[in-house]
Amino acid sequence: MKAIIPVAGAGTKLRPHTYTQPKALIPLAGKTILSIIIDQLRDAGVQDFIFIIGYLGEKIRDYVTEQYPELNCHFVTQSERHGTGHAIDLTKELVGNDEVIIVLGDTIAEYDVKEIIDSPHSMLGVKKVDDPRNFGVAEIEEDGFISRVVEKPAIPKSNMALVGVYKIKETDFLFTCLNKIIDSKTSYEEFNLTDALECMIQRGARFQSFKVTNWFDCGKKESLLESNAILLKKFGGNVSETNDYKNSIIIPPVSIGAGCSIKNSVIGPNVAIGENTTVSHAIIKDSIIGAYSNLVEIVLNNSLIGSDAEVKGVSRNLNIGDNTAIDLGGSSK
Repeated sequence: MKAIIPVAGAGTKLRPHTYTQPKALIPLAGKTILSIIIDQLRDAGVQDFIFIIGYLGEKIRDYVTEQYPELNCHFVTQSERHGTGHAIDLTKELVGNDEVIIVLGDTIAEYDVKEIIDSPHSMLGVKKVDDPRNFGVAEIEEDGFISRVVEKPAIPKSNMALVGVYKIKETDFLFTCLNKIIDSKTSYEEFNLTDALECMIQRGARFQSFKVTNWFDCGKKESLLESNAILLKKFGGNVSETNDYKNSIIIPPVSIGAGCSIKNSVIGPNVAIGENTTVSHAIIKDSIIGAYSNLVEIVLNNSLIGSDAEVKGVSRNLNIGDNTAIDLGGSSK
């Protein structure tokens, strides 16, 4: 069993943070989006990983190599982004005839990974949504098997969205359908993995659906902060005891990285702070703060602050990228 994780996208909805950081490495509940995905698969026994990289791909490579030296990792570069189908097709030689579990690099879902891997069937993860027109959609028979999948249908016949987790046994069949679709497209068109799955179904492949317990959207600021709060409650937070918390109150769940200095502040609930960040005379809740940042005399709520940022003054709701300095106090020299 090999895991394929596509992480080549530019993450435009999370700018300015993704100008300097791949979306998969955005901090979340004291971890990163990518580390949560890898940990789920590793803990279920997966040792072989293929990462499809592109935008800021070297940062992905460096992160995985440093954090997961025990895993057998390969990296494939998607130089031109023509959709998830094109990305998966690039892994053909590395996959060979092995079974695969594909998890999109911005997909965090709760499910029994070991059970899915051990299933005798190919399986697609699904979740009921209110408006399926923005997702790949699965039409499911009474026995749980999928009769049809379609990408972002204008008139959906189902409200069961594909969550971005695909366990595929017949990989030779998958790559045959991918090649068929590639040959039918023009060079500038995108094509999705959903198209190849539908091709497989129409040619007789059987996919069983499985419902995920939770599905966390990490694609934009508001949903990222909501996911951060839920996952902090799930993971229980992690406050480094070696830090200095002088005259401060910590309201869980909170994650605070090593090397931080928190003084005269109230932190929490639902706050994740990266390593080596300094916070002084601040009130922060429902926010994500990057590493090596400096926050002074500030009130933050529902804010996303990048790494190496400096913010002074008073505010309520900020979305600030890496390497930024802002003084909101109107101080004069």
